[in-house]
Amino acid sequence: MFQELNELFESTTIKPTFEKVHIILALFIFGENMEGIGRYRLQKELLIGSGTSRSLIKKLKQRGGFITVANGDIKSKSESQRKGHILTEKGLDYLNKIKIHIPILIEGNLEILKDIIIETYEANPYICQVKNRGDRITNGVAQRDAAIKVDGIGATCLIYNGDRLVFPLGSLSDDDKNQAQIKETVQNYFKEMRNKITAEKLILEKNDVIIIGLGDNPEKARLVALNAALTLI
Repeated sequence: MFQELNELFESTTIKPTFEKVHIILALFIFGENMEGIGRYRLQKELLIGSGTSRSLIKKLKQRGGFITVANGDIKSKSESQRKGHILTEKGLDYLNKIKIHIPILIEGNLEILKDIIIETYEANPYICQVKNRGDRITNGVAQRDAAIKVDGIGATCLIYNGDRLVFPLGSLSDDDKNQAQIKETVQNYFKEMRNKITAEKLILEKNDVIIIGLGDNPEKARLVALNAALTLI
């Protein structure tokens, strides 16, 4: 489903330094900031350099047609620049297609998750739900590799089997007691976040995957969770 993004990487000179995860996350961020978001804010959110941020915005606007300048009725160029960019109708449609597969990308609660998932790490967790992809996970190594690729601490995958959340087959922590603890932990987390996401997104269906990405800051953890999720799409 990401064929439309291929042209964003095309260049006759220097190959872009951003990755697919930065494009997808940028669309999520623009979707959360419908009033507009500027280049410097996007740079901080994506943990990329100024040049990369400038290149990404240019590609999203000119090549992809996913964003446009958020000028509205503002006539002043300087004020328009401060407003940044917003999603176009095409960008919003594409983001909605992504959300069919990845409906949830939200910050986790360290106090709830640390004893079971994070152990002794001083890390920040982000939680991502991937629809109907449990059969694509083997032992979670590909997802942990994706976490390391974006300089994360790690990623934990859980599969909903229709009754409870379990570790993928072959994972090191695949015992009934731990599975029960993890199910309760994640369910408690979702209850806490009910006011932030829609009731539809809270529904777990058989073969859904919950990914918990870990990073040394929330922005890194979000990149980790999403990059791990993209290995399943």
